[in-house]
Amino acid sequence: MITMKLSDTKLHELYDSAYEWVILHGATFVISIIVLLIGLRLIKFIGARLRGRMSNRKVHSSLQPFFLSLSLTALYVLLIIGVAAINGASISSFSAVLGGFTVAVGLALSGTFQNFAGGVLILLLKPFELEDSIVAQGQDGKVISIQIFYTVLITADNKTVIIPNGKLFNEVIVNVTREGRRRLDFEIKIGYAADVQQVIKIIENAIKTNKAILKDTNNRVGISALEVDGVKYLVNVWVNPSDILSAKLALHEKILIDMCAAGIRLPGV
Repeated sequence: MITMKLSDTKLHELYDSAYEWVILHGATFVISIIVLLIGLRLIKFIGARLRGRMSNRKVHSSLQPFFLSLSLTALYVLLIIGVAAINGASISSFSAVLGGFTVAVGLALSGTFQNFAGGVLILLLKPFELEDSIVAQGQDGKVISIQIFYTVLITADNKTVIIPNGKLFNEVIVNVTREGRRRLDFEIKIGYAADVQQVIKIIENAIKTNKAILKDTNNRVGISALEVDGVKYLVNVWVNPSDILSAKLALHEKILIDMCAAGIRLPGV
């Protein structure tokens, strides 16, 4: 009997506590649940609109998932803080914890964040794009991949170069393909005994017969310097960026063969 009385007493106490909690906090709890459900639906709607807006504005595919995830995460955090505030939680405590966590993560990942920021700026400002040939960080190659944290180049001798975006964006970048053509410059030294007009004619003929050289551009041949052991002839021709090496090799070979055939000797030969 005593045990039954104790159990009844506890049940009454539990009932009284539950009743008191419902009276004091029930309305607030229901409101927070409603706010949570509405907030979740609203975040889902905002996410769909953001995804469509980024696609319409042609935001880079590498940035879309990040921006979407960042935006939704921020909204979820605000929703949780709001629901907690409705139930009487202190917002200042959330702010302190979040601030401390942000500082700790920032210190631990400062280099990673720098690479991330560089990647975002590269994808937004587009100093270069896929398939562009660039010179940066002492490397010369074609861009085959632009990621959030790094950029991948393939060099002419088929080496893969991975450059962190933080360093890449903060240094000089030479984009050799953006303008659509590139000028090939080189000099040839010929002895004073050679006829100037004949030398220029041989070089111009080599330029005309080279299919890689663009003919509708201002290609030039002229004397650039008079030195003790010979005359320097400067050659300026325009080519497509992808043809610069093949055009240079073919042009050198053609000029040398025609010079030898004409009996023109190079200095020291």
